[in-house]
Amino acid sequence: METKNLSEDYKFLSFRIHYIRGMSVNPKSPEVQSAPMTVEEYLTLERETQTKYEYHAGWVTAQAGGSVSHAKLSSRVGRSLGNALEEKGADCEVYNSDAKLAIPTMDSYVYPDVMVVCGPEETSEENRDAITNPIVLVEVLSPSTEAYDRGEKFEKYRKIPSLQEYVLILQDKPAVEVYTRLAEENSWRFTTVSGLEEEVTLVSLGVTISLAWLYRHIDFGKVSSNQS
Repeated sequence: METKNLSEDYKFLSFRIHYIRGMSVNPKSPEVQSAPMTVEEYLTLERETQTKYEYHAGWVTAQAGGSVSHAKLSSRVGRSLGNALEEKGADCEVYNSDAKLAIPTMDSYVYPDVMVVCGPEETSEENRDAITNPIVLVEVLSPSTEAYDRGEKFEKYRKIPSLQEYVLILQDKPAVEVYTRLAEENSWRFTTVSGLEEEVTLVSLGVTISLAWLYRHIDFGKVSSNQS
């Protein structure tokens, strides 16, 4: 009787992992992805490993865990949006980072920290668990992902027709940045709000969040120390 710890599919796919964000990987090791994956192979990899990966045109990146402050801010902004939208009676749903976002025009699958969909939920034809029509996306910035979130990731997000606002939340100080789509100009307006006495308004949702509440119990000194 032959016993296998891993399925044949996983053994094959384990040779095709590109890299793990924030960790150095020996280019000769079998964990380095040597060729692009198909979407089907990517989805199989996630099922087999029970690990979240981003997918970009055939290449995958494992999603690392965040700091305690990151978890607090992600949870708090999601809860605040959900409560406010429920009070308004809005037909909207708020998702945490367990929800996958598909960007078909960029051949990408990602996991935003927070995602808001208003109206009927639309999903990818390739994966019915991947949403395609968010109106708001939120990312909590970390040292290892800040450049990516501001640059390449936002470039991908701008290709989503339904997206109206992109929100970046800083960890090391009370500050929130909002990019709002200007449909008539096919451009984006940048707004930044800083200071615990301030509030940030998401126009697309008609929701205002107090920074004092958002950053409650966040130790900025500890965050800065951990990020140095």
